[in-house]
Amino acid sequence: MALCASSKRLVSSALNIITTFPTKQFVFPRHSRTIFSWLRSSTRSKGNALDPRANSSQKPVLPPSQTAGDLASSSIFEQEDGAYKSPSQSSPQRPATKSTRLRRHDPSLTAPALDPHPLARQRWERKILIRSLHRRFRTRKSVRLLRTERSSVTKSQFLHTSIKKLGPLARQIAGKPIEDAIVQMRFSKKRVAGEVLKHLRYARDEAVVRRGMGLGSVVRDGEGKEKEKEKEKKGGVVILKSGRKRVVEDRTGIYVDQAWVGRGSYGRAPDYRARGQVYTLRPPTTSITVLLKEEATRIRLSEEKEEKRKLKKAWVPLPDRPVTAQRQYCLW
Repeated sequence: MALCASSKRLVSSALNIITTFPTKQFVFPRHSRTIFSWLRSSTRSKGNALDPRANSSQKPVLPPSQTAGDLASSSIFEQEDGAYKSPSQSSPQRPATKSTRLRRHDPSLTAPALDPHPLARQRWERKILIRSLHRRFRTRKSVRLLRTERSSVTKSQFLHTSIKKLGPLARQIAGKPIEDAIVQMRFSKKRVAGEVLKHLRYARDEAVVRRGMGLGSVVRDGEGKEKEKEKEKKGGVVILKSGRKRVVEDRTGIYVDQAWVGRGSYGRAPDYRARGQVYTLRPPTTSITVLLKEEATRIRLSEEKEEKRKLKKAWVPLPDRPVTAQRQYCLW
C-alpha cells in the first residue's frame, strides 16, 4: 500500500526521533497485536519485532549475483556441472573493451546452426581434397571464373500480370547497364514497368551490399587513407549482341546480363454477367528474374571472341587435298 505525503513525513520524523533518543521507545509499542491475543510475554523475551535496532547486527540477505549472459538457478535451462562456463567465471574481471566483448562468443552455441553435421562436412572436405590431388591442384575454368568474377541473381515476387506483357520488358532491359535499365523502366508507359523498376533497384542494392559489385578497386596507402587504385586496364570496348560497339570506362560497373520471366499460379476473380450469371476469371501471376554481372565479364567475353575470330582459318569451298576413291565410269 502506498503512503501519502503526510504519512511519509510522519514516518521520517519518527525515525529521526529514534536515532536521536535511542533509549526511549514511545513510538513503536512493545506489544504487537495478533489475531488471537496480545503476546506480552513473547514480545518481552524476543524483543521488539518492529524495532529497527533489533536486527541491526544482521546483514541483509541479497540474492546471488547473476553473470551477464547466464541463466538463473531456477531456470529449467540451467547448465549442469561441468558444462561450459563463461569467460567471466573462469578468468578474473578485466576492463570491458571492444576486443573483450567480441571474445565472449562461444562457438559451441552456434555450432548446431552453422555446422549441423560436422562428420558430413569432414567427408566433403576430404572428397574435395582428393579431387584436387587427382587434378594436381589445377582448377577448372568455370571454378576459376566463379572465384574471380562476381554475379548476383535476384528473383522478384509474383506480379499480377501475364508472361505476354512482362516478356517484352525483360527483353528490353537485357544487356543494358543497370542505370540505363532503370531509366528505361522509369519512363515506360507499361503498367507493370513500375514493379520492374522497384525490382531493379532492389537487385542493384543487393548486388552492391551482398556481393560487393560496383564499388571499384580501392586500396589503402601507408597512412591508412583510401585512394583509387590505378587500374591496369581502365576500360575496354565490348561488342553487343546487336553488333554495335560500346566503350566501357569502369570495369566494375553493373549490367543486366540476362532477364527472364517465370509463370506463377492462377488466381480467381468473379466476372458478373447478364441474367445473374457469374463467370470465374483466372488472372495469371508472373515473376521476373535478373542476372547482374560486372563489366569485366563482358570485356573478357569480347576479348575471347576476338581471339577466337583471329585464330579461325579462312574458309575455302574446295579444300586442297588429293582426290581419292574415284571410278573411271559412272555407276548408273
